[in-house]
Amino acid sequence: MANDKQEPRMAGVRWQGTTTALLCCAPLMAFPAGANAQETGAGDGDEQDYRLAPVIVNAQALRDDNTSTIVARELWMGGKVATSIQDTPASVSVITEKEIEQRNATTTEDVLQYTPGIMTGYYATDDRNDYFKIRGFQATSYRDGLTLGSMRGVREEPYAYERVEVLRGANSTLFGPADPGGSVNFVSKRPRFESFGEGYVGYGSFARKEVGLDVGDTLNDSQTLAYRITGKVKDSEREYDHSRDDSEFLMGGLTWEPTESTSATLILDYLNRDNTPNSGGYPFDREYDRSEFFGEPAYNFHDVERTSATGMLTHDFGNGLTLRSNLRYSDLTDDFGYVYLTDSVDRVGTVVDRSYIGTDSDAQELIGNAILQYDASFDVIDSSTLAGVEYRDASSEETSVYAPASPIDIADPVYSGPPSSLSVYNAERRDYETRAVFVTQNLSFYDRVIVTAGVRNDHLELSSTNLLTDTASSGDFSEISLRGALTYKVTDEVSSYISYAESVAPPEIGVTPERGEQYELGVKYAPFGMNALFSAAVYELNKDDVTIAVVQDNGTIERETIGESRVRGLDLEAKAELTDNLSLTGGYSYMESEVLRGTLRDGTSLEGNDFTTTPKHMASLWTHYTLPERNMSFGLGARYLGAYYFDAANTAKSEATTLFDASFSYQFIRDTDLTVHVSNLLDEQHVVGSGTADFYNQGREVMAKVSYRW
Repeated sequence: MANDKQEPRMAGVRWQGTTTALLCCAPLMAFPAGANAQETGAGDGDEQDYRLAPVIVNAQALRDDNTSTIVARELWMGGKVATSIQDTPASVSVITEKEIEQRNATTTEDVLQYTPGIMTGYYATDDRNDYFKIRGFQATSYRDGLTLGSMRGVREEPYAYERVEVLRGANSTLFGPADPGGSVNFVSKRPRFESFGEGYVGYGSFARKEVGLDVGDTLNDSQTLAYRITGKVKDSEREYDHSRDDSEFLMGGLTWEPTESTSATLILDYLNRDNTPNSGGYPFDREYDRSEFFGEPAYNFHDVERTSATGMLTHDFGNGLTLRSNLRYSDLTDDFGYVYLTDSVDRVGTVVDRSYIGTDSDAQELIGNAILQYDASFDVIDSSTLAGVEYRDASSEETSVYAPASPIDIADPVYSGPPSSLSVYNAERRDYETRAVFVTQNLSFYDRVIVTAGVRNDHLELSSTNLLTDTASSGDFSEISLRGALTYKVTDEVSSYISYAESVAPPEIGVTPERGEQYELGVKYAPFGMNALFSAAVYELNKDDVTIAVVQDNGTIERETIGESRVRGLDLEAKAELTDNLSLTGGYSYMESEVLRGTLRDGTSLEGNDFTTTPKHMASLWTHYTLPERNMSFGLGARYLGAYYFDAANTAKSEATTLFDASFSYQFIRDTDLTVHVSNLLDEQHVVGSGTADFYNQGREVMAKVSYRW
């Protein structure tokens, strides 16, 4: 059985797999041995578990945990030391592979839309990137703990991941330069030392056709070498006319574990997307059918190609000392062009202006780290120390074009074709080099009180060349970020914490980096006798050093770094398997956002305004029920989204709405399932964004799949 093979690898200080980069460099807290042994079953026999295991946010749990439950009770260091989410002094969510499959989440936005504090879908038919905000601010994304950086402009493929992990709020001590809203970390599927496989075919709305395969096994009798191959091909259209949504993904992994103490993993992956980027929007005068298209079929393309190679190494020296090292190289090309409407509420008649826009970009990135961890016990005190270094070298080149397009008669659309010429308004090459050092110290007293402290310094060298004028500029930054937390285990079921954390946003040349700081108070409850985890957190998150326009005494307007924004809020989350047949995921968020000091570009004050796309209230609930005697299961979900402002001036606002999703699964042959998923069950339509035109939420989509597992 799979568990029989995995369990010895968990016992004692057996390190299976490898850490996943930067998050591993700075754990959040420490975790007593008694609970660790109780939850994992490890620690029997002569091998001694460390009483203190640092908690991190990016590590990978065992495969069986991700596929068999929606409740991620533990986070895992790459060395497979189990640590408890319950005792982590931060607001954390984990979306396991089982939950992703239950909801048939096919984009990152789908994966995250039932997670409290996260706003998704506000760019509607703009499918160039994964768009999400956490706690009202932009968030940073990672893959296996390493920042995606210049690779960010890509829609990730959820089929590639074991789980998706969310850390809400500031965290540069953990990650380095990061946006203040939080972090989303994608944990890659990796080889397992057992034989397994899955294959599926699917068909759905908008002529969607796809096939997927995920297989793996050991390669030798001694079970020291294992492989995994994961792939997916999709041929589809989108909900608007003259669209396409095609993609190919292939990933291969190889893990070598020659001894109980050493593990090395290599992952190679390739992603190719051939899509249309945008419908171009819809006129203001009335609600239009989502299928209508007012862009240009001959100039509506988005081509993405990304290749990555990742290596991960772990070695346990014994006596509490472990080395981890991670390295990744990525290469990306990302080209798009489309036509968008530039409508006006004062327009008379049916003719609407339009514009062409496009960008060609290339990026390369090398990032790696080395981390030493030392665990020790001193009577009633447990200690865990991490120290590490990180290096990142990235470059990108981008050319952006623009041109006015022929107006279109929305009552009788006639397309004019691609542009005869385009004006280059920006051509730039950027180079980034980052060197970082970090230290985190965790101390546990009497297995009840846990103190965490961390410090990180990032030295960044940035250079930029304007390819139109052949002028260059550069900037050096040295930024320190701090983190501190106190955790108190009230009982073995209830833990509470108070924390302070800082963030430093990725800087730009000539501009002081924006900084964030967060104060958070939280509690988590993991009841005995139930596979469930409940959490609550209240917080204040501030963003300082925002560059704004300031009107001077002489009437001129100058840019100054004095802007400040703040969000105060509450996050509630419940993940529970109430019975063997019934599970639920629920969340609620309250956000009170305010611009403390800010302006528009013309100097108009925004003081006291709400943030854009930041609703005060959000709530969600997903339930899944299984009828084992009938080999059937049903899922039903609801997502409530409160009203929010479209613009910084707070002149236009959305309507509050509730969307429903559903699923059905039937095992008609042994190990073979038919599943049907419906998103936006009632096909509710509303405006989610409004600028030069209106943009609607995604309409109803139906997807049917037949899958076989072995």
